[in-house]
Amino acid sequence: MYNSNFKTGVLKVSFSWNPWHGCQKLSEGCRYCYVYRIDEKYGKDSSVVNRSASFNLPVKRKRDGSYKIPSGEMVYTCFTSDFFVDGADEWRIEAWKMIRERNDLEFFFITKRIDRFYIGLPDDWGSGYDHVTIGCTVENQDRADYRLPIFRNIPLRHKVIICAPLLEALHLENYLDDTFDEVAVGGESGKEARVCNYEWVLDIRRQCMERNIPFWFHQTGAKLFKDGRLYRIKRQFQHSQARKANINYMIKRPI
Repeated sequence: MYNSNFKTGVLKVSFSWNPWHGCQKLSEGCRYCYVYRIDEKYGKDSSVVNRSASFNLPVKRKRDGSYKIPSGEMVYTCFTSDFFVDGADEWRIEAWKMIRERNDLEFFFITKRIDRFYIGLPDDWGSGYDHVTIGCTVENQDRADYRLPIFRNIPLRHKVIICAPLLEALHLENYLDDTFDEVAVGGESGKEARVCNYEWVLDIRRQCMERNIPFWFHQTGAKLFKDGRLYRIKRQFQHSQARKANINYMIKRPI
C-alpha cells in the first residue's frame, strides 16, 4: 500500500491520532523537542505519559454508524509521543487492535524506540500490516549505527528513515537498500534549533540516488547553513523553502 504524502514530497496531515501524550527525552535529537516546547506554555509535564481522550479515534463512529475517519485516509499517529514509549505499554495492544480493524486506512508513525518494536506486537503481525508505515529517526551517526541495523531487520512492509533533526553528516551507505521505501531529511525547528548544513542534506541525497532509494528534503529547519551563509528561516516557511530547493528524488517501484 503506502501511498502516503511522503511519497509525493508533500506533507498534508489528513488526520492526526495521538492515542497517548508525553514522552521521555531519549537521545540528542530530543534536546529541543517541539512537544516539550508546546507543553511548557501550558504548564504541562511532557515526561508524563497519559492516555488521551482521543484514544479510540480510529474506531469512533458517527450517528449513522459510519466511521468518523473515512476510508482511504492517512492517519499520522502518535506525533505528541512515541508509539513504543514504555509508559504506553499497557495501551499498545489495544491500539494495535484498532489499527488492525481499520485496515482501510494508512497509519504512519515515527519512533526513536525501534528497539522496543516487539513489545506488545500483535500475534498476527507476520511480515507486517500492509497499511502501516514506520519511520525510524536518526539524528546523528551514533543513532544511525544503533537504530538502523535493528530497523532493517524487523518484520515490516513499509520503512522510512527519518534523518531529523539532522545534526551532522551521516554515512548511510552500509544500510541503504530496497528494504526502505524512502529517506526523509529535515533540520531542527524552534528558537534553540541547531544548525543544519545543506551539504549534509545533499550528501544523503547522493547516497540515496546511488542506491536508487527515494529521497525527500522535507524541511530546512530554523537555521540552514548553505553556500557559506547561515539562513534563519521562520517556522511557516521551513517546509516550503525545502520544496523550493527542488532536490527530492522520487522513483516508481513495482507494486
